[in-house]
Formats: sequence, C-alpha cells, structure tokens
Amino acid sequence: MFVRTSVVAVFLFLAHTALAADPPTAILFENVRIFDGKSDALSASMNVLVRGNTIEKISKAAIRTDGDPPVKVIAGGGRTLMPGLIDAHWHTMLVRPTPAALLTDDIGYLNLVAGDEATDTLMRGFTTVRDVGGPSFGLKRAIDEGIVDGPRIYPSGAIITVTSGHGDFRQASELPRVIGAPLSRQEQTGAAMVADSADEVRVRVREQLLKGASHIKLTAGGGVASPNSPLDASTFTEAELRAAVEAAENWGTYVTVHAYTPVSIQRAIAAGVKCIEHGHLMDEETAKLIGERGIWLSTQAFPDELADAFPPGSQERAKAFTVFAGTDKTIGLAKKYKLKTAWGTDILFSRRLAERQGELLVKFTRWYTPAETLVMATGTNASLLAMSGERNPYPGKLGVVEEGALADLLLVDGDPIADITLIQDPAKNLVVIMKDGKIYKNAL
Repeated sequence: MFVRTSVVAVFLFLAHTALAADPPTAILFENVRIFDGKSDALSASMNVLVRGNTIEKISKAAIRTDGDPPVKVIAGGGRTLMPGLIDAHWHTMLVRPTPAALLTDDIGYLNLVAGDEATDTLMRGFTTVRDVGGPSFGLKRAIDEGIVDGPRIYPSGAIITVTSGHGDFRQASELPRVIGAPLSRQEQTGAAMVADSADEVRVRVREQLLKGASHIKLTAGGGVASPNSPLDASTFTEAELRAAVEAAENWGTYVTVHAYTPVSIQRAIAAGVKCIEHGHLMDEETAKLIGERGIWLSTQAFPDELADAFPPGSQERAKAFTVFAGTDKTIGLAKKYKLKTAWGTDILFSRRLAERQGELLVKFTRWYTPAETLVMATGTNASLLAMSGERNPYPGKLGVVEEGALADLLLVDGDPIADITLIQDPAKNLVVIMKDGKIYKNAL
C-alpha cells in the first residue's frame, strides 16, 4: 500500500510539474497584410506574434522564432489578417427553433441545438456575439470552459417585457396573470420575463445581473414576432424604464431597448437608455435626438426572407415588411446625423438565414463602403461591447489588430476591402480562424 501510494504521489507531482512548466502558446503569422478594425486600407506586409490569448508584437521586420518555447509559424502568403467579426444583435438560443418549438421542446434539446449553431457561428468567422435576449448563460459557460466551440457571448439574459408586449408569447389560457402565481413556460426557461410595474422591472433586471448579464434588454415598443404586440404600441412607462436603467447603472452597465417608433425611442432616451435596437420607423427629430445625446443605434438590414418564418397572411408577416420598408430611411438618418451605429443580424427561427450571416454584413455596402462596413462589424461593435464596463465578461481589447489586443483573428484568402464578398463564403475564404489565441480552423 505504501509503495502504491508513493508511486501515485510521484506521478501526480510529476504531472503537476509538467503542467506548470507548459509554456504559453506562441503563434506567428508571417507575411500578412493587416486590416486593423479601424482603418480604410490594408497595411504593408507585416508579421504578427500571438502569445497566449493576446497579440504580443506586430512588426514589419522579421520576428525571431528560435529559442524556448518554440513558435508555431503560419505562412500568410500576403493574405489579410483581420479581427474576428462581431454580431451586435444575436439571439443564441433562438436562431434555429420555430416559435412553437421554443414553447414546447425540451430545454436540454434546445441547448444542444444552440450549441451546434454556436459552433457554426464561429466557423463563419464571428468570434463574438452580443446576445440581446434568451437563456444563453449556460451555453456561454460551456463555450468559455472549452466544452463547446463557439463565439464569445455577451449575454443580456431574458428579454424583459410587459403583458402584451414584444416578447410575451404566453397563450390566452395563461391569462389573467396573477402576481405570485407559477411562472409561464417562457419565464421558466429564461427566454422572457414579464414585468408590469417599476418594482417588477427592478427585480427582473437584478435577476439577470445575478445570472451574469453584461447588459440588460427591454422591449420598449411593439415587435414583429410577438402575436399580440402591435408595431405602434409603446409599452413600458418612463418610470418603468428608469427603474431598469437605475438597476443596471448600479451594477456599472447599461440598458438597451427594442424600439421602432419615435415615441418608444424618445421615451427610452428620456429614461436614460444608452442603446436603441432597430429604430426602423424613426423620424428625423428622433434621429437628431439620438445624435445629440450620444445614444447608440444598433440596427440591421433585414432580408425579405426573414418574413418566411411567419405564415402567409399573418399579421407578423405584414409587420415584418413594414419594418423592412423603413431600413433605407433609418440608415440614411443615421449617416446624416453621424449616429454611433452598430451592426447586427437579429436572425430568428431560421438556420438557413443564419448560414448567410456574412452575406447580411455585405448587404450593408448598399449604404457604407466595404471598409466602413468591416470597421462597423469589428472595431465599432467592440466599442459598444465595452459599454458593459465592469460587467464585461471578456476584459481586453476586441475588434482590433494591435499589440495588447485579444487574439481573435481571421486570415482571409484575399483582400476583403477590395472584395468584401469574400466574407460571404467563410468555408472557402477564411483559411484560419482564431479565438482567444486558439486556432479553431487552419486550412493552410
């Protein structure tokens, strides 16, 4: 027994020593042109050294690779090294299931489906997503622990809505709502929480912060997908919105709201909200207010196919096309008043559309140059993420290629500024995908 115990002890000591002695991973990209997430042109040929999970050195001169530890060299061959893409409006748990499945399927199954979609998202070159509604905390943890391959997730937790608001998918049989009664299915899963007073809002916000929310999402106006939520409806009162803002700011973070119409946007701004999602039906006065107050606009260029998630002739489908029709005006106002504009996709209920995530980014070149579009999906979106302050789950610089930044990198076979459509075919054109200094794909 003593011999066996001694052998085990020696083995554990040696194993611990070996682990402790493991050097940090070092990877060198040689001969790459850099899109840094801020500029409108590529650099000359450069060399980039990644050590651990950060970019340690960027140099035009050769970087020595001899010595200890050895460095893994990736010959860039003049390809483009750029930051990983960031989607600022994503719903990790809601991409593939139908609305009916979300209300009925086993939550364990739904998490596995979302995990598979998260892997696909990363393989499309999206190394970070800002989740703006849904029970993504468990999947985020699994990704962070290396159990599932996927992007960094900035989670809002449950959408906070009002009775009859956008995000309220309860059935008529679940009404009337009784305060203190058992939670509905959507509330039990953490997809959406109903709050009908300032005090309830405060509780629901604090619950999401307890779970690890990096920001808070409320639905300040009507929406497309919710069957009992007219687009013109303005839901939360200013006092209720202010309660959410106060609770979030007490934790050093911010509130973003789903809002299309001028009244819902203006009420949210009056309450101290820092970011507006969508804004597709806003007017010039509202755009001017957003600009004067320095509020973020997180918007999307929805494809018409997104309406296919809803039955022909349904009010949801009709609402979708009303929103789609406002895109051109909204982005025109955003450019006119130089709004801080973030880009996202907001894909719901469609794996097929999610596969076109990069194509939806390219769609923004209808209004912006390819360089401006790529900056928006990298450096600009990263600035929005940083608003989480102390609640930022991934402290460090994202969205840029510079010394000291986190090593979320894509090696593109070509020049995406000259031909941004390269982003549409990640399987072919993204030859290396790195997140947090780890290589998830290397086709060279």
